[in-house]
Amino acid sequence: MTPRKIILAVLAVTGILSLNAQGGGVVSLDSCRQMALHNNKQMRIRAESVNMAHYQNKEAFAAYLPAIDFAGGYTYNQKKLSIFDSDQLLPTKSFDLATQSYQFNLVKNPMTGEPIKGPDGQYVPETVALIPKEAMTYDIHNVFFGAVTLTQPIYMGGKIVAMNRITKYAEEIARAMRNNEAENVVYAVDGAYWQVVSLKAKEELAESYVALLDTLRYNVNAMVEQGVATASDLLTVEVKLNQAQVDLTKVKNGLVLSRMALAQVCGLPVNTTFTLADEGISEPRQSQAPARQYNMEDVYSRRQDLEALRMGVKVMEQKEKLAMSSMLPNVALVGAYSFSNPNMFDGFKKHFSGAFSVGAMVTIPIWHWGGNYNKYRAAKSQAKIAQLELDDAREMIDLQVSQASFKTEEAMKTYNMTLSNIADAESNLRHATIGFKEGVMTTQNVMEAQTAWLKANSEKIDAMIDVHLCDVYLSKVLGTLQY
Repeated sequence: MTPRKIILAVLAVTGILSLNAQGGGVVSLDSCRQMALHNNKQMRIRAESVNMAHYQNKEAFAAYLPAIDFAGGYTYNQKKLSIFDSDQLLPTKSFDLATQSYQFNLVKNPMTGEPIKGPDGQYVPETVALIPKEAMTYDIHNVFFGAVTLTQPIYMGGKIVAMNRITKYAEEIARAMRNNEAENVVYAVDGAYWQVVSLKAKEELAESYVALLDTLRYNVNAMVEQGVATASDLLTVEVKLNQAQVDLTKVKNGLVLSRMALAQVCGLPVNTTFTLADEGISEPRQSQAPARQYNMEDVYSRRQDLEALRMGVKVMEQKEKLAMSSMLPNVALVGAYSFSNPNMFDGFKKHFSGAFSVGAMVTIPIWHWGGNYNKYRAAKSQAKIAQLELDDAREMIDLQVSQASFKTEEAMKTYNMTLSNIADAESNLRHATIGFKEGVMTTQNVMEAQTAWLKANSEKIDAMIDVHLCDVYLSKVLGTLQY
């Protein structure tokens, strides 16, 4: 584990322990991000994917090195092994001085001196050598055998190099996908975080609106008692107040559910209570307008999903070479030490003995009815598909950046317009309240001014949150989102 990962883990665990111990506390956006990254199951899966790809790369590298294996076994045989079916009689030879060579010792006719043939037409030997059957019978009831082999690839058509590069690029893909997942987690946390901030602000706004209507009801009730207002006016205000209280309850319920959703995203128990550091803010953090143009090459280099596609193209190119290797010869050096009991290295002996052997093995593909070549062509098409997907993704990123930049700029404009609307709504409400007290404004005029004030403030909250969400989305599509 790298030092950075250790620091993040410690911070996340410390935050969780602090929340559990205090039953709450003030939590910043960065703390929520850290806890989510530490506890998210998908992040753990991606991290293990990186480890798996790393080990697969090590496995591929091992193909460069000699492989040493051992194989052994035991066999029980029912019968013994006998070369002859009976005792054997072999004719003998003697050295003949006259011919200076060895001649068979044959039975000769004493009258003529000619060798005598037997009934089978063969000459009858005068002397024989006896080879008993038992001397050529071997006990092979229990046979033990084994071998230690060494195989060193010399040339495998480039497949070992290709596999090493494939696994290396696969590790880079896994790392890029992990980073992309981290961006997704951070983006989800930000969405849940600002949703809570938005609903908290709307809860306070709804409470203020209820307070305004309650004050208006009190004043109208007093006017009804004085006979300057009708019961219908009072009933209209009470209906509006009841609706506002219902809306306040809905906002409170939504806030509770949003806090649960944020806790779940952060990996905390859903009933964890905490206060967000940005609750109560009145203006967005982001104040700078987005840039009109961006260096797209820099954006491409930062985008982790595009990095995964780039590595995917390289993987496909190496698979193309891997398919080509199936049409090339393979050469390997093979060495072995074989042993057995019984053995026949020095006569038949019932003990272990063995010997070394060294050789080379060559495999040359000759004819496979175009199978290997079509496999190569298919791999080449896959490489082209991967490159086209990469080009298509680059075009989509261009569109994403343009749209995100436009939305961020429009969100800032909308927020600035809501500030003007709030100023007008507050002025309108102030004049309506004063006019109502002086008797020149009706109850309906005051409620309309209050509704306009509520709408203007609600739109300001939505615009402020939209600025935050557009800003984080722009950072995500630009590849600058910190995780």
